[in-house]
Amino acid sequence: MTALIDIDQLRTFIAIAETGSFTKAAEVVNKTQSAVSMQMKRLEERLERPIFARDGRASKLTDDGARLLDYARRIVKLNIETLAAFSETGLSGRVRLGVPDDYADRYLPEIMARFSRAYPSVELTVICEPSVDLLERIDANELDLAIITNCELKRASETFRRERLLWVTSNRHSMHLEERLPLALGRPTCSWRRTAIERLEAIGRPHHILYSSSSAGAVAAAVLAGLAVSVLPESGLRPGMRVLSAADGFPELPTCRIGLVRSAHESSALADALAGHIISSLDNLSEQQAAE
Repeated sequence: MTALIDIDQLRTFIAIAETGSFTKAAEVVNKTQSAVSMQMKRLEERLERPIFARDGRASKLTDDGARLLDYARRIVKLNIETLAAFSETGLSGRVRLGVPDDYADRYLPEIMARFSRAYPSVELTVICEPSVDLLERIDANELDLAIITNCELKRASETFRRERLLWVTSNRHSMHLEERLPLALGRPTCSWRRTAIERLEAIGRPHHILYSSSSAGAVAAAVLAGLAVSVLPESGLRPGMRVLSAADGFPELPTCRIGLVRSAHESSALADALAGHIISSLDNLSEQQAAE
């Protein structure tokens, strides 16, 4: 009988592919770097071909590695969904989830509905804060799981979705034509804010921060009121907003990675089950958006 591929090895492989580093991947999967290296050695032995090509400190995929990545993602996703489906009885207790409010309106209803139907005896505690604050709570063991936005890849996470970051303005106003561009952005610690300012400075566009808030709703309100231009992910677009492009004189923005970060303090069956429902819920939303 043909030996099967170890799913835990595939999960580690995905983490390396997403982070570009064995060290960062070790943080994601809660293993030592030597354990990660050993897993990848065994995976390459099982496949009888190399899947990584060293490029300085980065770990890039070979052609075979890139081909494996798609299979690995599907296998791991199906494994999570299967375990969640067969562990829905008997689980109880509390699980703590952190979500940036940029995504709360769009993602939380689907996630909470699916999870509550599957685990009616589980208390789901949700905290909505910026990603940087959620990471501090994860490190302090105040959360079991957090959805974070990670444009700069400074923190290892299990990336499960990518979205374009967009310049937005009101479709009823022309603030984007102002000589000194008014901006509504997050706090100084917000990576989107830093990225927006860096891109504007790179093209020499005069600008000033008119509104600053950690609340996505407050930033969106400033945009819809025609007071300022902002930066939002695709899922953050609201009726009444217009996307600004290169044709409007705005530089391209990077892709934003949305990922899961788990507490390294303890492993929780509830956190694993919630992670499965989050991934399934996001898949459903992607299918709905494609249909629209």
